[in-house]
Amino acid sequence: MRIVFLSYNYSADIHSPQQWIERIQFYTGWSECLAKQHTIIRIDQVNYQGEFIHNGIQYYFVDDGKRKNYFPRKLNRFVKELQPDVVIVSSFLFPLQLIQLRGCLGKKVKIIIQHHAEKPFTGIKKRLQYWASHKANAFLFSAHETGLDWVKTKNLDNTKKLHELLEVSSVFHPVDKIIARKETEVSGGPVFLWVGRLNENKDPLTAVKAFLQFAEINPAAKLYMIYHTDELAAAIKELLFSYQAESPVLMIGKVPHPELLYWFNSADFFLSASHYEGSGTALCEAMSCGCIPVVTAIPSFRMIADGCGLLYEPGNEAALLAALDQTIHLNMEEQKNRVLHQFNSALSFEAIALKFQRLADSL
Repeated sequence: MRIVFLSYNYSADIHSPQQWIERIQFYTGWSECLAKQHTIIRIDQVNYQGEFIHNGIQYYFVDDGKRKNYFPRKLNRFVKELQPDVVIVSSFLFPLQLIQLRGCLGKKVKIIIQHHAEKPFTGIKKRLQYWASHKANAFLFSAHETGLDWVKTKNLDNTKKLHELLEVSSVFHPVDKIIARKETEVSGGPVFLWVGRLNENKDPLTAVKAFLQFAEINPAAKLYMIYHTDELAAAIKELLFSYQAESPVLMIGKVPHPELLYWFNSADFFLSASHYEGSGTALCEAMSCGCIPVVTAIPSFRMIADGCGLLYEPGNEAALLAALDQTIHLNMEEQKNRVLHQFNSALSFEAIALKFQRLADSL
């Protein structure tokens, strides 16, 4: 089978294949697994032109100098010349381009659209999105429930085309906690880890407020916060001002991605307060290291955790506090094993590739 992964998005800040592969490593692992049995090709639009082979995947890098090309005739013709059996289009944000792609490829080639955290269009663009959905054979969402919302709002045409497939996974693995904590200098217990932006959607204020109450009863508990944007950092620091050096919440800031391996393996629990996520990269990474999820009950997190974590209502400080209280009574080793089993059986790159293979065979 010849499978082409196609992106109509233009990334002007990428100047080399190595930069791009590093950026998308969360997404490419399962296509690398598929490459062991199939011909896998990626077409990406970046500030670089050329070809590159990496882990069995043929990359074609295109630079046409346009951030938004509404009529990508040359690009679509190039896809056709590759003679694909299946084309996976990244994102529902390019309905006009997709309509043209179908016209170029004809009816025989299967076109699959993969959700990439985007929200449904409204107004005239919504009608275009609905029209374009008729041209696709399947829609991929990390959680089936998210896809149902798109059909209910009439952005997509058919629930039968919906398929649940996680778009991301993790390159991390379990490391002995003693070794990991020598690297991170993490102390305390239980240890919770936050990895994510400090914006309103991630809702760190709810997380910190609830955790401070939890720490009053469990003074050894620690929450380490890793983040690369700090929109609400000042508000968090204000909450922590009276604690000074004795704060149960430690704001670490930005950490190079490879070092997160040791941070995830230093923690007992992964804490998130997100109101919306298309998938959940940090959650997958945490679970690949055995971190027990304490996360919001949003569709993507429910699918990823699947009964092996503690879930609570987004924005509900009392519900989060109740979930934190439950962590004290868990059998940590047993729960960690459940988390690792869930990751290996359902969330790993190998598991995603197998699920996609079954889907492709059914179309």
